Amino acid sequence: MSWTLCHYGWPTDIDLFSDEFVSRFATFCGELARFLAPWYDEAPVYSPMNEISFLSWGISVGLFSRPDMPEEVLADAAKRQLVRATLAACDAIWQADPRARIMHCDPLIHIVPDQDSDSCRQETAMLCEAQYQAWDMLAGRVAPELGGAPHYLDLLGVNYYHDNQWEMTTNRRLFWHLADAQRIPMHEMLETVYQRYQRPLLVAETSHVGSGRGAWITEVGAEVAQAQLAGVEILGICLYPIIDRPLWEDPSFWARSGLWDLDRLGPDPFARQLQQPYARALRQTQQSLQHFQTLILSRRPDQENNMKQPTLIVFSHLRWGFVFQRPQHLLTRLAQHYRILFIEEPLFQAGPPGLIESSPAANITVIQPHTDIDAPGFHDSQIASLQLLLAALVEEDERPLVWFYTPMALPLLTPFKPGLVIYDCMDELSAFHQAPRQLQQRESALLTRADLVFTGGTSLYEAKKSKHPQVHCFPSSVDAIHFEQALDRNNHHPLQDTLPPLRLGYYGVLDERIDLPLIAALADSHPEWQIIMVGPVVKIDPASLPQRQNIHWLGQQPYQALPQFLAGWDVCLMPFALNASTRYISPTKVLEYMAAQLPIVSTAIIDVERHYADLVAVARSPEAFIQACEEALRLSPTERAALAEKMQKKVAATSWNSTVERIHTLMQQALISENDAAQRNGEPAEITPAVTWLTSATEEAETVPCLIIGAGPTGLSAGYHYGEGLWY
Repeated sequence: MSWTLCHYGWPTDIDLFSDEFVSRFATFCGELARFLAPWYDEAPVYSPMNEISFLSWGISVGLFSRPDMPEEVLADAAKRQLVRATLAACDAIWQADPRARIMHCDPLIHIVPDQDSDSCRQETAMLCEAQYQAWDMLAGRVAPELGGAPHYLDLLGVNYYHDNQWEMTTNRRLFWHLADAQRIPMHEMLETVYQRYQRPLLVAETSHVGSGRGAWITEVGAEVAQAQLAGVEILGICLYPIIDRPLWEDPSFWARSGLWDLDRLGPDPFARQLQQPYARALRQTQQSLQHFQTLILSRRPDQENNMKQPTLIVFSHLRWGFVFQRPQHLLTRLAQHYRILFIEEPLFQAGPPGLIESSPAANITVIQPHTDIDAPGFHDSQIASLQLLLAALVEEDERPLVWFYTPMALPLLTPFKPGLVIYDCMDELSAFHQAPRQLQQRESALLTRADLVFTGGTSLYEAKKSKHPQVHCFPSSVDAIHFEQALDRNNHHPLQDTLPPLRLGYYGVLDERIDLPLIAALADSHPEWQIIMVGPVVKIDPASLPQRQNIHWLGQQPYQALPQFLAGWDVCLMPFALNASTRYISPTKVLEYMAAQLPIVSTAIIDVERHYADLVAVARSPEAFIQACEEALRLSPTERAALAEKMQKKVAATSWNSTVERIHTLMQQALISENDAAQRNGEPAEITPAVTWLTSATEEAETVPCLIIGAGPTGLSAGYHYGEGLWY
């Protein structure tokens, strides 16, 4: 249990800057701790003064009641006085209950300069540094005359919200949901605090508002896991608020920020309504964090049964930082069970060969080889150099699992003693323009060597099933929690704000698979329609893209921002050319479009027609495609609602989480079979199975588990709350 003792205010009969403020606050805290001590077998955590930095800023700008003092000295004077009071309160609490733990909470922020000048950069750096000032004062690092000392920093609470990063001077928020390029990852911010103080951290407040709550807690959980894997001691995550709350400045406006909202317009305006996407995301985040924490504990030297986590080496023709698609969805989830090394195609760089490593997600290391050989992809001329570079990635006696997205990397299997070989065939790569001439031959060799083969769609499965005894069809799935943000049509992407209504959109890679003449015909048929094309242009000449006033080529956009584009569209497009490169595709976007519950028009892609003909308008000519778009725009509200209900059921039947659970089960079964075979042959069983999945949490609202230590002021804090006017 955590008790907050002063939350943005104090009794009106006390002057903040008086000596009485310090002594009276200390007495109050000591008496409360003395009263509570007999009720606890283990002492509670006390947070004497909530957010000293934010509170002192709020005093200086008039957000909270302020004394008659010049504004230029008010913030610093208030911070110093609040630190004095906090130090006295800590002493009083410990005197009443020596077992007590103390937590000091403040916001975690990041600010970027808005001007290209040294003065702006210096001022920005000073403001970023100021977020640590209260903790530094409490620890005696700054203003030691206040009485601070290291032992006063017991636990640190960091409060982090979607708008905690902004631009200097303008205060323009670096929007999380748009993946603003100037943002820094939360795990880096947590690592900075931990390295500075070497004290345990708690994410003491976090939440989002509106339709992004589920996606937000998913990302926070992933960032916390990455920080923990880097050695940061994080005790938990506290959701605030649990039940929706109104704004301070406007009590009539409810922010829609809780795990439960209130039915404000219903017969009982205080009836709680569970926010289902948020609840589902919370369950998934808890399970994911439990897996990562199991891995962290298994690495500790004091663990008797220290199980070494298996390594999964992935060879990919797609770069991790390219479009976020099947490899990223699968591997970020498999990283709960395996240490993943994602090896990209080499880059040309003069000089000695080497490896560039980065960690874009928890337990995933992206390895980018560079050599002085100017040849594309995993070319034969690269193999010898790459084998030498990659051999040092695993220990000599280790038997990693090796996963291929491209058969061209098969010769790189040589340095390893794989415990399992997996081929995830997500595309028929040999059908693409300028495919390597050795590709089909090398795929045949990979199919002979692989233990498991996965395919990205039904057509691919039918093409490969006779070529291997263990071929499993895993069509692309969907992260419905992410794309449910598009159901709030008020979500918008600024790139579309100036475009008139009647928007028909596509997102994805723009390459030889897109029917560019169809795009031109669509735009010409209805000049009032806005054709929005989102995605990178690869392997085709950008000059070949048709140019019209009503066609908008918006380039590659972050995965995080895709729901905001969808929220502003009227019809979703899949304008694929019908050629060898699209014969076997099973587009991921069809389910993502369905999660947004928007009408979809597609060309006659086999897997789309086979699985979704009742939900997607399939057209066999440009004229039919245009007509299908016209009909989609004419759907009545009743027809749209019926279509949305069918789409919701289809989306609910699959998820990337369930797909990965099935894949992981197959991998574990194959590993056990390998071990059994080795034991029958008298060989040692050297392959370590990964940690198995936990049982899924129950779906009942009453049993939603929460990663919570405290839940904000309501019901879990003692003392003064802003607007109440007394200590108690």
